[in-house]
Amino acid sequence: MFFFAYPLGASLYQSFTADRAGVPTWVGFEQYQRMLHDPVFWKSLGNTGLLLVIQVPLMIVLALVLAGILNQSWLRFRSSWRIAYFLPSVTMLVAYAMVFKVLLKTDGGMVNQVLGWLGAQPVDWLNNPVWARVSLIASITWRWTGYNAVILLAGLQAIPKEQYEAASIDGAGPIRTFATIVAPQLRPVILFCSVTSTIGTLQLFDENLVLTRGGPDNATMTPVLYLYKIGFDQLDFGYASAIAWAVVLIIGVLSFLQFRFFGNAEREKR
Repeated sequence: MFFFAYPLGASLYQSFTADRAGVPTWVGFEQYQRMLHDPVFWKSLGNTGLLLVIQVPLMIVLALVLAGILNQSWLRFRSSWRIAYFLPSVTMLVAYAMVFKVLLKTDGGMVNQVLGWLGAQPVDWLNNPVWARVSLIASITWRWTGYNAVILLAGLQAIPKEQYEAASIDGAGPIRTFATIVAPQLRPVILFCSVTSTIGTLQLFDENLVLTRGGPDNATMTPVLYLYKIGFDQLDFGYASAIAWAVVLIIGVLSFLQFRFFGNAEREKR
């Protein structure tokens, strides 16, 4: 407990200090006020918000589709497919990000080579603000879709087959079956995947550090990468600690809102 509580308390205290002539000095809320007027910090939050709005829903939908396919009785070698789709989530973050960086190189990258074979012009994936965001979204989605699909698959397998048979006898099609049987019982699992994906997105660091180092023009900068640069490049640990606690607060608020939304939906259903 001590080894968990002490770093938290020390970082919280440090967020209220600033380095004055090499001596940590209490400055109150000065670091947090500085954060409110820091355009790079707000841009990093905007980038993270964009990922939350686009990447997380896209990944959850793809994971649902993939879980539905993996749950089909007609699929051969189901265990092998499940392992194959889950494997990206256990690869090292830096290793898979390096692979994507090589694949997306402007000159000689495999993705641009394939585009060339198809008669398309090469894309500057990692040096263009728009395409850098697309590359980051693609890499995160590739890594975590299978992980969420396996969790959703466990939820699907917990639904009794008799309910599907009853829906079929009542004449319900696939869409109605999903809306009336699958979705309500899968809601807690979807909530878990949504909350963990949101937390993971707010903590995003390795992928954008390796792929773009937060560029170009801070287009892929995230709060965690920004606090890393503030802390270890500029050695401003007070401000870095303040950013860290701001991220903790944002994670807590978003997680609470997600639980509240799904909880209200569950109560209304009952």
